[in-house]
Amino acid sequence: MTNEEKSALSTQFSRFLWSSVLITLSGCLGNVVDGIIVGNLIGQDGVSAINLSKPVVQLYMTLNLLLGMGASMIVGKAFGKKDHARAIYIFTLAVIINMLIGLFFTLTGLMANDRIAQLLCNHDQLLAQCKEYLLPMLLGAPAYMMMWTLSAMISVDGSPRLASMAIIIDNAVNLLLDLVFISLLGWGITGSSLATVVGHLVGIGIMLRHFRYKNNHLSLTLKHERPEFLNIVSQGAPLAVASVCLTLLLLTANTTVLSTLGRSGIFAFSVCMNLLQIYNLFVAGTCRTLQSLGAIQAGSGNNEAFSFVIDKSLRFITTAMGITCLLVLIWPQVITILFGAEDAASAVECNRALRIFALSFIPFCYIYVLMIIYKLYNQHSMALFISFALSLTVIPVLWLMAKFMPQHIWYSYIIAYLIEAVVIFALHKGRHIELKLKPKTDN
Repeated sequence: MTNEEKSALSTQFSRFLWSSVLITLSGCLGNVVDGIIVGNLIGQDGVSAINLSKPVVQLYMTLNLLLGMGASMIVGKAFGKKDHARAIYIFTLAVIINMLIGLFFTLTGLMANDRIAQLLCNHDQLLAQCKEYLLPMLLGAPAYMMMWTLSAMISVDGSPRLASMAIIIDNAVNLLLDLVFISLLGWGITGSSLATVVGHLVGIGIMLRHFRYKNNHLSLTLKHERPEFLNIVSQGAPLAVASVCLTLLLLTANTTVLSTLGRSGIFAFSVCMNLLQIYNLFVAGTCRTLQSLGAIQAGSGNNEAFSFVIDKSLRFITTAMGITCLLVLIWPQVITILFGAEDAASAVECNRALRIFALSFIPFCYIYVLMIIYKLYNQHSMALFISFALSLTVIPVLWLMAKFMPQHIWYSYIIAYLIEAVVIFALHKGRHIELKLKPKTDN
């Protein structure tokens, strides 16, 4: 690559990255501030109830990664190869399938909300709030599914700034309506969940502007020479499997922590999961850039350009995570107070957990980014292995720590992630994997 080409690609990288960071920042701030508002207006049990309901949102994310994000990666590669017909068809499939999935969950919410809440929460004092938060989340499932799908698609099609603006406004509306619904109208935790759904609907409305732009390449069509559903599933499978495992981990961790450490423990864990949202700012921003700009370079078969994108991504995530981790290690009590800890025992447990989790999330972020890199290099088996290992390794470690060393349960995550890192390194070396793009891949 010439210096001019590197400069142009660096500018393009920055545009994609900061757009992705803004999208994720808005989402992270929305989730974190949402938890802060609930903690201060409803109480720490409200924060816990939201976290207990999160496996449902994670399930939405799993299906979207499989059939939405996977499709967006194919669309990016298709644009890189100038195959616009394939890109349009993949986009159409993604929209239709994600909408149908959303409607299925809406019907499920009407018929089985109480049963789902009981599966997520076995604590009588938290169950009622869990039910109240869960119902609008299930009824508004189409909004969740379409928000994520459209943001990924229009970003790949050249409107990352519009996607950023839509998600920023989405979360601003969410936070404003939190105050209105909870404080002014007195709807409690139901109002918090409903505010999220309304915010997503507003964001979707803003993103639809993309289809009026002259540079829009996306439209709806079901005409294509060959079926593509399995290709979409194959492309999104590693991400989706990682999300499935994360759903199982979250459900297991909620149950284990609640039964081992009680209400103060589940509150501390809920605050730590909100801290994960801040780390997610970096990992999701980096992964979005790799999935869009990286997919375009992969589609063109340009090894040097793709390596440049990976190097820039890793430099960014290293700096950002290091600064965040240092701040949490120094001032965990600030986070604890923000989320409305109601007693000294909860505050002490939360401060201890936050410091440990701040370190735990660092290897998690690197491993997740590595999974995306393997996938884009068409090392599908390694990507799939990481998808399984990323969360499933934590579950047995968490169970063993809860059974034999409950006082050290918060170390479960960092122990599991370090084990995964060692195994991944051994497999990479043992299989003599060479990370090099292959021209004109089918994916």
